[in-house]
Amino acid sequence: MLTYKDYISKVKNINLKRETPPLCYLHSFGCQQNVSDGEKITGLLVDMGYGVTGDLRSADIIIYNTCAVRENAEMKVFGCVGELKHLKEQNPELIIGLCGCMMQQKHIAEKVQKTYKQVDIIFGTFALNEFPKLLFEAITNKKRICEITENYTENQEEYNIVRNSSFKASVPIMNGCNNFCSYCIVPYVRGRERSRNSSSVLNEIKQLADSGYKEIMLLGQNVNSYGRGLDEKIIFPELLRKINGIDGDFKIRFMSSHPKDATQELIDTIIGCDKICKHLHLPLQSGSNRILKAMNRQYTIEQYMEIVNYARSKIPDFSFTTDIIIGFPNETYEDFLQTMQIVRQVKYDNIYSFIYSKREGTKAAEFEDFTSFEDKSRWMRELLQAQREISTEHYKRFNGRILSVLFDAESKTEGYISGKSDEFIIVESKADKTVIGQRKSVKITRTFNWALQGEIID
Repeated sequence: MLTYKDYISKVKNINLKRETPPLCYLHSFGCQQNVSDGEKITGLLVDMGYGVTGDLRSADIIIYNTCAVRENAEMKVFGCVGELKHLKEQNPELIIGLCGCMMQQKHIAEKVQKTYKQVDIIFGTFALNEFPKLLFEAITNKKRICEITENYTENQEEYNIVRNSSFKASVPIMNGCNNFCSYCIVPYVRGRERSRNSSSVLNEIKQLADSGYKEIMLLGQNVNSYGRGLDEKIIFPELLRKINGIDGDFKIRFMSSHPKDATQELIDTIIGCDKICKHLHLPLQSGSNRILKAMNRQYTIEQYMEIVNYARSKIPDFSFTTDIIIGFPNETYEDFLQTMQIVRQVKYDNIYSFIYSKREGTKAAEFEDFTSFEDKSRWMRELLQAQREISTEHYKRFNGRILSVLFDAESKTEGYISGKSDEFIIVESKADKTVIGQRKSVKITRTFNWALQGEIID
């Protein structure tokens, strides 16, 4: 029986016979986990003899790695796929593939097969190992292929990863989710929780540190439940401490943390480890216990505030960011006001807020909803205005302070570059773009409701 490595060799042999090396184009929609998966798929394509291009028109294979969390993300994917029709007409040999969370949903895969004839390969999140085989069959048999398996088989080999950055890296420590929040499609498209062995995680991070990476983001749908199901006895704070002990000049971030599993030990570990950024992304979703119960979030506001208050008792301005869903089915204005109360009480440095999006196959999709979209939109505007006011005032605490900033891009402000502080706040500084990729000490001189500005002092 042929392995995925055998099919890698088969496709590579085909590509070696071409007059010019073929090129691949890959774009990942959605979360950091999707971006990480995209880096693995690009690695497989490189192993199969493809070069990488950022130009759609020059590509011999185009892969869209899709996201299913919100309707807007799905509509964006369909729009992008529709625009590929003319490229396929111009170049019938072009291979177009769709993968990721959207494609793990049977009704979406069927829609693509029926409506978007230009798509050659469809595979879901559980079929990554099958991709080389699917591509070989698409090239040799000239047939459209769809592989949506429900059975996840862990690849025991380490993938070649083509990273999007030379100084920031994402490292998945687990995949899947066991929480089944009533609004969320993730457990259905990513499967149950599966943690990586700590030795595998630590080896990957050691290699990144030795290669000079400055920031490492640990990924998982719920990193706080890391270790469950492993033969070794290990929990997330222990893994963090092991990573913190690795030699190298790098910082550690992670996401996402589920409040029901966030512990005082986690906070103590963040504070006590010099490499861990002093920031926690702790999704609230709603400030109403009634709505949290309907969401099946498995914690109360009182429990949520316990972890916030514990962190703030150690570091008074400890940085929190959060996710909030506005307009969950049958949310009332009173429920919304309870969310606003928590937002004002916690003083988040940033919030990521979304109007509820129905996902077929989830429990919440079955709920009747008597709250109008107009009300939901009005509440969203109220929330965003309140957060702007909070950020404007709360960011003033950084005036005159020196922050450690990893600069990662040119700013929209002419002559400036931007990056993130350890607190996960955007910081701009006037500097040449050659500083991008470096960590600098920055003295903050101005604050806005969305970012900080400062002078590099080293």
